[in-house]
Amino acid sequence: MTKKQKNLLARILAGLAAFAAGMVLRLLPESGPWASWVSAGLFVGAWLLCGLEIAWKAVKNMGHGQVFDENFLMTLATVGAFALGDFSEGAAVMLFFQVGELFQSVAVERSRRSVAALMDLRPDEALVLRDGKPVSCDPEEVEAGDLLQVLPGQRIPVDGIVTQGSSSIDTAKITGESVPADVGPGDRVLSGCINISGVLTIRAESEYAASTVARILELMESATEGKSKTESLITRFARYYTPCVVVAAVVLALVPPCFDGGQFAKWITRALNFLVVSCPCALVISVPLSFFGGMGAVSRAGMIAKGGIALENLARADTAVFDKTGTLTTGELSVTQVLSQGMEQEKLLGLAAGAESASHHPIARAIVRAAGQVPEQVEDIREIPGRGIHAVVDGHEVYAGNQLLMEDNGFTPEMLEHGGTVVYLAVDGAYAGCILLADTVKPGAKQALAELSALGVRRTVMLTGDREAAAATVAGELGLTHWYSGLLPQDKVEKVRTLRQAGQFLIFVGDGVNDAPVLALADVGVAMGGVGSDAAVEAADLVLLKDDLRGLPRAVRIARKTMAVAKQNIAFALAVKFVVLALSVVGLASMWLAVFADVGVAVLAILNATRAGRERR
Repeated sequence: MTKKQKNLLARILAGLAAFAAGMVLRLLPESGPWASWVSAGLFVGAWLLCGLEIAWKAVKNMGHGQVFDENFLMTLATVGAFALGDFSEGAAVMLFFQVGELFQSVAVERSRRSVAALMDLRPDEALVLRDGKPVSCDPEEVEAGDLLQVLPGQRIPVDGIVTQGSSSIDTAKITGESVPADVGPGDRVLSGCINISGVLTIRAESEYAASTVARILELMESATEGKSKTESLITRFARYYTPCVVVAAVVLALVPPCFDGGQFAKWITRALNFLVVSCPCALVISVPLSFFGGMGAVSRAGMIAKGGIALENLARADTAVFDKTGTLTTGELSVTQVLSQGMEQEKLLGLAAGAESASHHPIARAIVRAAGQVPEQVEDIREIPGRGIHAVVDGHEVYAGNQLLMEDNGFTPEMLEHGGTVVYLAVDGAYAGCILLADTVKPGAKQALAELSALGVRRTVMLTGDREAAAATVAGELGLTHWYSGLLPQDKVEKVRTLRQAGQFLIFVGDGVNDAPVLALADVGVAMGGVGSDAAVEAADLVLLKDDLRGLPRAVRIARKTMAVAKQNIAFALAVKFVVLALSVVGLASMWLAVFADVGVAVLAILNATRAGRERR
């Protein structure tokens, strides 16, 4: 507990002791008139311990033009109760109101900690190597290209590439991944991650302001600003609701006695009960707390939601639209199959890798990567523009390229229906087979789409600038309901606009600069792969810090639970309050029932709101 919470708890306990002593004196048999005076003094003492702060807040707020708030309602109700001689009821209202305030404070602090855990990412220092010696400096002084030393237990200050050393790093706060990642020379590491074991030397890719941790902190600082429509509605409701109930209470206190024989005390008591019940604490606190808890759960899962509006829209989505390259697929060509004629597949792949070994083309790199080992004797490499490559590999004459290369040199390749890329091969004057390559589906993408479908996202759509055959292959593998190929960036914008006009509430998931316009247009824009593109992250409503689509259905589950909890609190609070308000008007509700309808409902709603931050996997 914080110091402020401990002070409040001490005042509540002291007030409770005074209240209990007053009740004992009041109930003592055959006690003299002194007992009633002492008990009244104890009740006033309990009120002063718990209510003086509330009364002072009410006065200060009135000075700032904020008259009708819960502090004003509680102060007016308890002072009115004292004026009517109901000392125990007046003290009880303020005592239990402060109990509710304590519950609220503890619940908010607990939810805030889950978000604040992400805010604790900023490294304290950076060890920059100057003439081979580590010099401590502020991370903001690091420049791109600097060599940094990161000791075990330290946070990596800026994004960089490991140049020396190997270690395991804790990436949980950045990506949500609980298993440490092993890194060595050549591996990229992100700022904010914790070096666990070995000493690392890294070369800074950028200055601190452009690093992953700085971007995350910037996003988190702005995340709480975006109120959901539900939160905004409750705020507006409280703004008009509270003055209305005060006016209604005044009318209830003054008008009915004119027709009831002037029984002002009876109707003022009912009006005071009415004021206590009408306090909107349960709504004003529990609904924002629900969204705050949801945002905390999202952050623990390695994502950032830009405010409650992002969670509310995510919970309503029924259509998910995806960019293809870099989102559903890796964006890199990989060998998917080797078809050989009269030769072992491994040997054919090795010969192709030898022929392609000098090329930097993505197709060539994919073939070399698949072969693993390139033959040592590679001679007479000759690139044939628009066709392919000719080379002599381990004494074998090799042609590797497209169908035109084969036909130009008198070879007849087999015709294949393939959504990816085909590299045909001829060896020693005869057609030898082909290698099939494709942009492979990301691990976890199929599972993510299946989970979205199970959650009721009925349409999954892929938008891509790729060819129809390639798009159809990916769509078939993933089980997408619709896909559109051959699209330019402006075509993607039009497709999303058309889907929205059809009444669909949609998520768009992308990762590149050219996705930014579509991310901004969608009901929920989701940026993939951490903080890659500045434009994409700026336009997105939800950022997946880890390049894994399985975070999206998890975010949808959290968002829906958050909305369910918020709606439960609204329905419960309004139902109880309206019932007890009606009972107060007809004189069937005591001050004790009024206290329950205010503080009791608020405490129950706050406890329910904390459920939004607990995700059940």
